[in-house]
Amino acid sequence: MTRIIAAATLVLAWCAAVYASEDGQHSHPAPEKLGKVDFGTTCSAAVTSQFERGVALLHSFAYADAERAFRDVAARDANCPIARWGVAMSLYHQLWEPPSGADLEEGARQLELALASRALRTYYAEGATKAAGERAERYAAAMAQVAAANPHDAEAQIFYALALIATAPPADKTHAKQKQAIAILEPIYRQQPQHPGVAHYLIHACDSAELAARGLAAARAYSKIAPSAPHALHMPSHIFTRLGLWDDSIASNLSARAAARAQGDTGEELHAMDYLVYAYLQRGRSADAQRVLDELRAMPPLAAAQFKIGYAANALPTRIAVEQRDWVRAAALQPLAETPAHVAAVVHWAHALAAAHTGNPSAAETHITQLEVDLRDTRAAGNKYWAGQVEILLDEARAWCLAAAGATDAALARLRAAADAEDAVEKLPVTPGPIVPAREQLGELLLAHHQPEAALREFRVALQLAPRRRAGLLGAIAAAEALGDADRVSQLRAELAK
Repeated sequence: MTRIIAAATLVLAWCAAVYASEDGQHSHPAPEKLGKVDFGTTCSAAVTSQFERGVALLHSFAYADAERAFRDVAARDANCPIARWGVAMSLYHQLWEPPSGADLEEGARQLELALASRALRTYYAEGATKAAGERAERYAAAMAQVAAANPHDAEAQIFYALALIATAPPADKTHAKQKQAIAILEPIYRQQPQHPGVAHYLIHACDSAELAARGLAAARAYSKIAPSAPHALHMPSHIFTRLGLWDDSIASNLSARAAARAQGDTGEELHAMDYLVYAYLQRGRSADAQRVLDELRAMPPLAAAQFKIGYAANALPTRIAVEQRDWVRAAALQPLAETPAHVAAVVHWAHALAAAHTGNPSAAETHITQLEVDLRDTRAAGNKYWAGQVEILLDEARAWCLAAAGATDAALARLRAAADAEDAVEKLPVTPGPIVPAREQLGELLLAHHQPEAALREFRVALQLAPRRRAGLLGAIAAAEALGDADRVSQLRAELAK
């Protein structure tokens, strides 16, 4: 690794500007067991173990503690410039939100201390004026050069794989970049089975319906590699959710939540709670889901402006109300103070559905107007991905409003458009999935209007994308029963029993 310190420092300078620090929302306090990392440097032997501890923390997204570890190394060894790279890398949260101006400035300052470079100064001078996606692509291209120049350097390959995952377009259903990352990571995993980053990034790369089975081995290993890291305890549930392994997901998130609470990591605790409630609902354990909601409401005031916290805190009660078709509860939901528009839209969507399902299309129209405001504000913020998600919610709300008004054909067309749009993009890691998949809603509406054959087709597609979702299975069973298909009913009931 020593031969590429200068190159890595130069290239990874991009990292401080790519994604957010989120004011600590994705920081995971220091675990006791982090896995094994071998990262050679020219630093003194006295700081080697602390530096490698920082890298291990980094690979488990323990950003705050990683930053402290690297700053400690820099303070103890003035001739260890790679430690400044570590500080900058700790500000580089590739799978979350774009960074603040302060993070850009601090990353630039650290990297100027690490390596004076005209290229770096030019990059950071325009960092605040360039879109986060463009900076991410530039960083990934630079990491490709580092990886190509150092084919036998595992850390160079691992960080390049993460850059590929972070820049994979959500609309690319071929998962080309994820597959490229997997091809890099799997051979390293065989050689370094205790490396935390390899298992972690394999899970992220496989977080899709197509690739989930390929990530199951890494999912079952990661929590054992770094068992004291809340994020390592939670991450396996990304694969378990994709495969409908609800009991495994419940166990994973119970452990992650307990560890996050013990370490004071509110963002990770809420993230685990959202995935936990999702799994409880799929197992029909509504009382357990309600208990988690009660515990959420007993927590101190939450910083909903921080995306990770705000998303989980708003989505969790919405899941319980809408999944259970409790329209009275759904109508009473309120977004937390300072919730961003694209997150508040989930609650406003629930309001619209509640009004439509209780025979009040005029009230639904009012909530649809609020969703239109959410869409406008999300677009104004330049958040293209989430604007697309709000558009899907808006189409769903309009569809149910049309259905309530008796315009069934128009409602079905609108829901089909929403389902096609939703299926065309991948979800982001912040969520286990939509509150209710659009295609599942389409099946529900078709079934309600006595079209069981068409409904069954939609439920089957929905279950391919989200295996063993309880409502999807129950809808498919109802459709098969209406068709008199006893064999299919038996198969579906067996799947539900699993």
